[in-house]
Amino acid sequence: MVSIQNLHKKFGKNQVLSGLDLTISEGGIFAVLGPNGSGKTTLIKAILGMVIPNKGEISVLGENIKKSSNYRHQIDYLPQIANFPSNLKVRELIKMIKDLRQNTDEDKRLIELFKLEPFLDKKLGNLSGGTKQKVNIVLTFMFNSPLIILDEPTTGLDPISLIRLKDLIQTEKAKGKTILITSHIMSFVEEVSDEIVFLLEGKIYFKGSISELKTKTNQPDFEHAIASILTDNHA
Repeated sequence: MVSIQNLHKKFGKNQVLSGLDLTISEGGIFAVLGPNGSGKTTLIKAILGMVIPNKGEISVLGENIKKSSNYRHQIDYLPQIANFPSNLKVRELIKMIKDLRQNTDEDKRLIELFKLEPFLDKKLGNLSGGTKQKVNIVLTFMFNSPLIILDEPTTGLDPISLIRLKDLIQTEKAKGKTILITSHIMSFVEEVSDEIVFLLEGKIYFKGSISELKTKTNQPDFEHAIASILTDNHA
């Protein structure tokens, strides 16, 4: 599904990714974790073609991303911060994205799921952060792509919307999709992830299941396992 070899990325003198190798197989939920500055967002943006690496190869769905941008049509992406045009109404934004990508009726089900009907004729600039995030989720999940990338998807969500998001992620996984998630909420990661990838200083420190991480760090629970990595590496 996603294959990354010897990925390097520098911003000025700051080496963000240092020879990163990663293979993510098809189907399942993968959480990309690490402290601030570990390269998570850069890695995701490199997969999306939004950041050009200094060195290394990335293939998505068997296609080398340097050779074509068509693979992006097979990815649904939820950015950490969605900068919507503030003067557009929610309804207008959803229609615009459908016109740009493909026609779908799935938005109707998602609007109902996240109780967005009362907000459809409101301008995006007048919405709360949590409501904007629900719009963000609708825009991400209303298409049927094999790869879904969610950057901090829980931001601003109330407890009921969080439950609905978790159910939605599991539904998409059941369809055989591959889902990449970054999150600082460890309880959320533990609940939804099949596998975690932990980045430290631009390299993969650990890749495997949460139970394997607990065994490796000799810790009783996930949060202590993560804390143990950070303490041991003075991150």
